[in-house]
Amino acid sequence: MEEIPALGRITVDPEVLETIARLTALAVPGVVRIAPAPKSRFLGGKEGVRIVLQDGSVLVDLYLVVEAGRNLLALGRQVQAEVTRAIQEMVGLDVEAVNVYIEDVAPASR
Repeated sequence: MEEIPALGRITVDPEVLETIARLTALAVPGVVRIAPAPKSRFLGGKEGVRIVLQDGSVLVDLYLVVEAGRNLLALGRQVQAEVTRAIQEMVGLDVEAVNVYIEDVAPASR
């Protein structure tokens, strides 16, 4: 496989990573919406999503409202796996952690 020479720098804004994390989490069945993060634990970022870049890897915090009646542990793990996969595939960055905070449950939609 031939290497393509670098033609310049590619920069991805952290807001792009926030959008990827948000949309990916919302696509997981059982996730109802992104929750506002408690102010004491959360500064910066868009509502309910926080991205920290350090040493070439990404740390993601997600605050979620999920459907009642779901296995919360399994749902959280699925969100972690999907968000990790999306960031790695779309941006090529290593994901150090995806922390999922389930803030509330909502009635299942009918």
